[in-house]
Amino acid sequence: MKGKSNTLAENRKARHEYFIEETYEAGIELFGTEVKSVKLGKANLKDSYATVKNGEVFLNNLHISPYEKGNIFNKDPLRTRKLLLHKSEIRKLEQNLTQEGLTLVPLALYEVRGLVKVKIAVAKGKKLYDKRQDLAKKDAKRDIERSLREKF
Repeated sequence: MKGKSNTLAENRKARHEYFIEETYEAGIELFGTEVKSVKLGKANLKDSYATVKNGEVFLNNLHISPYEKGNIFNKDPLRTRKLLLHKSEIRKLEQNLTQEGLTLVPLALYEVRGLVKVKIAVAKGKKLYDKRQDLAKKDAKRDIERSLREKF
């Protein structure tokens, strides 16, 4: 990410639910009212995912609330949106997704020099015991930091 970036929406649940293998920065094809709504922070990445079809990458289930002053120019909040990536990156994503258990998950929506970008990740789903291990590590780290603060 070059230049100044500003996070507009984040998928916090993704790092808990998945092991992140690789990340990519992609542009996203949006209409004017959608851009205004995203910049106001009215986007939700919670249940969204990306797919590769016919050499193109699409983002599904990204909810962008209709812009209040958009009237007839507003689009469907859950419509499928095209992601803009280089052809070589798309080919690499297609190869990665043929492996069992890998999926494309958006991690964040952010602004770079006035443009809205999406950070997508090739991810593998965690099992329940993996999630428990992560929580145990986080708790242990928090306890250590707390005890260090009390000593000093």
